[in-house]
Amino acid sequence: MSGFKLFQRVSKAPTNPRAVPATTREFDVASLYEGPLDAGEETAATALPLDEKLRQAYFWIVNNAVISPHYDIEYNDGAAAAFTIGDSKRTLNLPSAQSYSSFILLPLLTFATRRKCLFVGGPGRGKTASAILMGVLAGYSVKDVRRAMQHGHPQMTLADLLGNPLPADLAGAQSMEDIRIAWRSWLGMRVKIIDEYNRIPTRTQSALLTVMGDNYAEMLNHVYECPESAWYLTANDDQGGGTYQVIEALRDRIDVIVQALSFNPRFLDELLLRIESGVRPEEMVPPEIVFSAADIDAAGKQVLAVTVPEELRRRLEFFSSQFELMETAGSQFEYMTKDTARLSGAEWHQLTAADNGRDRLKDLGCQTRNGLSVRNLMTLLVYAKAMAWFRGNPAIELEDLRQVLPFVLHDKLQPDLDAPFFALPEHAAFRSDRLSWLRHLFDLSNAEYDRLDLDRNDPVGELSAEFAKGLDGLGERETRARLSKIEHLVEQRAAGRKLYGPLYDDLLKLKYLHQRYTNYLNWLRAS
Repeated sequence: MSGFKLFQRVSKAPTNPRAVPATTREFDVASLYEGPLDAGEETAATALPLDEKLRQAYFWIVNNAVISPHYDIEYNDGAAAAFTIGDSKRTLNLPSAQSYSSFILLPLLTFATRRKCLFVGGPGRGKTASAILMGVLAGYSVKDVRRAMQHGHPQMTLADLLGNPLPADLAGAQSMEDIRIAWRSWLGMRVKIIDEYNRIPTRTQSALLTVMGDNYAEMLNHVYECPESAWYLTANDDQGGGTYQVIEALRDRIDVIVQALSFNPRFLDELLLRIESGVRPEEMVPPEIVFSAADIDAAGKQVLAVTVPEELRRRLEFFSSQFELMETAGSQFEYMTKDTARLSGAEWHQLTAADNGRDRLKDLGCQTRNGLSVRNLMTLLVYAKAMAWFRGNPAIELEDLRQVLPFVLHDKLQPDLDAPFFALPEHAAFRSDRLSWLRHLFDLSNAEYDRLDLDRNDPVGELSAEFAKGLDGLGERETRARLSKIEHLVEQRAAGRKLYGPLYDDLLKLKYLHQRYTNYLNWLRAS
């Protein structure tokens, strides 16, 4: 087979076979008078589903374009083979269900959801090539994608990034409105690539932050509205290296971080084939896996339509509750948080040394220096939905959340490497392998959730569900009874117990419910 045909092979549908219930159309007399199907309707009815199209794109990339034989996103269907390897006794898993390479899949999920992905890894490992592929999948030519790519360098100015005012207008303008701006063409693209973003000067980073965060560019009182886009940034490391330190707000806008793993020399024959064939995979993308703007819009809507089961949402609540509490940081109950400690500028080691009431080895919150933000949780839910959608499921499964969580929280949940957990010999690898540590953290949280039997024994959840039904028609007597129930539960929860993150958030939720009922009771009295 020639190199050209080899690189244009697309996996046949369905790429993820599963039993799909047959749908039957109910008989309607009106349909007898509708006439034959319109050609457009017929094409829409037989078009490839967008999740299947994205899976085809994934398998084309992983089989033909990017050599990435690292199936680190593991799914199992029943028992899976596992082997203990080496002096360190590490486990090699052979998944029993369709599994994926994070280096390919996470950028594709970013493409479908139009979020922001950072590639990290050493030079020459395919970071830029993978980003270019995403641009080609959006329908742009390789030439256009390469020309639109922004290359970070120490002399990069606002004009380099955004555009220039027209010189003739500058000379004759009477007001700012008279000056026209020649905006850079990349601002209007649906896939944006910033290569080596940590080499961009700080001032120019601020302009980039505006485009990334608020989706517009501004110059001389003129504004350019950018379309919704998928963003791909690259860096040789993610620990602050580069010519310039990346500003915190810009780092926080990145949704997911993907590491470019090392090349396996066992696949050298595939590199040789590319050299001898004289083709570049990005120039051979099959047209059937290219997405139009309408396709991407529709895919995004389908992703958001994926449901989050209540029991899964509850597990995520429990996990995220573990990390924000720092009892020694504040006097008022609401301010006993790590964010209070950060804003105060107090020495971290002094605060942790004073926090001697809890079991610092058992408490998951003691492993981190911060908690999770609203943006972190929203991003996590979006990527979990995208993962479930990509796998052809209408609802998120626990394993979907478990697999995407480390990539979303990679740069968001900072480990406290001085914590007792990291001092244990069996946890030494977690000091450098942040992805595995985050997944282990989630597993520990789920184990504690199961131990507490929170699916069946969650009185705070029951009170919340009761309140969510509304207050219409609720009388004064019942309102007082609910207030009494809340106060009794607070007293019960607080009696003789150490304060851990989930308990802290439960008590704050109970205070919230108590205040809502109190306000309602006062309204009833005044009516």
